[in-house]
Amino acid sequence: MPGEKPCWILVGGMRRLGAALAEDLARDHALVLTGSREAEPVWLKALERRTSIRTLRWDAMDPDLGTQMMADLAALESDGIRLEGAVLLAGAFPEQRFGHWTMDDLERTWRLNLSFPTLCAQALAPKLADGACLQFLLDASIHHPFLKRLPHSASKAGLASLIPGLARLLAPRIRVVGHALGTVLPDVSNDADRLAARTLLQRNGEPADVARALRFAAQSPYLTGEIITQDGGR
Repeated sequence: MPGEKPCWILVGGMRRLGAALAEDLARDHALVLTGSREAEPVWLKALERRTSIRTLRWDAMDPDLGTQMMADLAALESDGIRLEGAVLLAGAFPEQRFGHWTMDDLERTWRLNLSFPTLCAQALAPKLADGACLQFLLDASIHHPFLKRLPHSASKAGLASLIPGLARLLAPRIRVVGHALGTVLPDVSNDADRLAARTLLQRNGEPADVARALRFAAQSPYLTGEIITQDGGR
C-alpha cells in the first residue's frame, strides 16, 4: 500500500453507499475500510483486485471502541500506511415518529450519528498526513428536517456544527469539509420516482456524484470549514 496510490480511510465503507464509494474511489486510491460487521467476501475480493485494501472492525456500540481505534491506527502507522484523507459516513436512518420516542432509541441514534463520528474524527485527525482533508457525509435534513426522523435530523445538525469548529481546531494542517446529501441510493421501501420529482434536476443522486464531490474537496487546498449541499435542488 505505501508508495502506491494515496490512501484514504472510509469509516462505514463496507455497506450500501460506503461500499459504492469504495468501488469508485478504488480507481485512484488505496483504501482502509471500517464497518461494524465483516465485509462480504466476494465483494471484498473483487475490490482487492483493483487496489490495496485493509479492513477494520469499528462498532459504534462497542464500549471499548476508543481503545480499539487507537490500536488499529497505531498498527496502520507501524505498517507504513500514511492516511492522506478520511471520509466519515457511518450512521443510521431510523424512522422515529413523534410520540413514540424512547430514551434507548434516542441514545442509539445520537451514538450512531453524532458520538461515533465525533470520536472517529478525534482519533483520526492526529494520524492524517499534513494537508489531508477530513470529510463528513451529512444529509439535507440539516436544512430541511425530516418530520418522521427528527432525532436523526437533530443528530446530523449537531454533526454539521462540528465542521467549522473542527476546521479551526485542526487548521492549518488538516482541512475539514461536510457534504449535505439529498437522496442517494433510496431504500426499496421509498418511492424513488416521487423523490426524484421533488428535485429541480428531476433525479436522485448517485454514488458517482458523491465521489466526485469528495475528490473535489480533497483537491481544493483553499477549502475548509464549509458544507457542500448536493440535493438536486430539492
